[in-house]
Amino acid sequence: MRLILFAATEFEIAPTLQFLKDQALEDQVQVALTGVGLMAATYRIAKAVGTQKPDLMLQAGLAGCLDTNLPLGTTAAVLRETVGDMGVLQNTTFTTVFDLGLMRPNEHPWQGGKLVNGHEDLLKQTGLPLVDSVTVNEISTAEDRISYYKHGLQAGIESMEGAALHYVGLMEDIPFLQIRAFSNYIGERDKSKWALDGAIEILNLELQRQLAKIVAL
Repeated sequence: MRLILFAATEFEIAPTLQFLKDQALEDQVQVALTGVGLMAATYRIAKAVGTQKPDLMLQAGLAGCLDTNLPLGTTAAVLRETVGDMGVLQNTTFTTVFDLGLMRPNEHPWQGGKLVNGHEDLLKQTGLPLVDSVTVNEISTAEDRISYYKHGLQAGIESMEGAALHYVGLMEDIPFLQIRAFSNYIGERDKSKWALDGAIEILNLELQRQLAKIVAL
C-alpha cells in the first residue's frame, strides 16, 4: 500500500516521525509537510498525489473546537469539511459562494456545500468519533464569525488545511482520513487555557495506532 501522511508542521507529528524511524516504516509511509494554510496544503497534497499516486492519504494535526462539548486533548476523525470564508461579507451577514449562485452546492466534489468523506468503512475502522470541520484562512476570534461556523455551518472544529485533503481526495478518487486532536476552544486566546501539550501527545499516540493498523493490512 502506498500511504502518504500529511501534516502542516513537523511540530505536530514529531513523535510519529521518530516512531516511523524506530519501527523501520519510513519506506512504507511517506511523509509530506504541507505548510500552514489552505493554499499551501492544496498545492502540496495535489503535487504529492501527482508524483506518488498513493492508495491512501492520511492527514493529522491539531484543531480548535467550536463545540465546547468536545473535550480538549481528545481526537476525532473528520466526516465533513467546508471552507468557512469562501463568499462575501456584507455588513454583518456572510453569504457563501453557493448562496450567491457562483457555485452549485452539489457539483462534484461538493455535497450540499460540504466535502464529505464517503469512505464509511475506512472511517469506521478508525474507531474514532466523527466530527464536522470548517477550514479557514484566518483563525477565528470574532463572536459573530464563530457563531456562523458553529450554528450556520454546523462545524464542531476548525483547522486551516483540512478542506485541502478532502477536496483533492474526492477529486482524485483516493481514500483519505483526517485525524485531529483538540488543543483549544475557538476564541480563547489565553494559551494557558489551551491543552497544547496534551493534544500533541494524544494526536501522535492515536496516529501511531492508526498507522500500525493500516500498515498491517
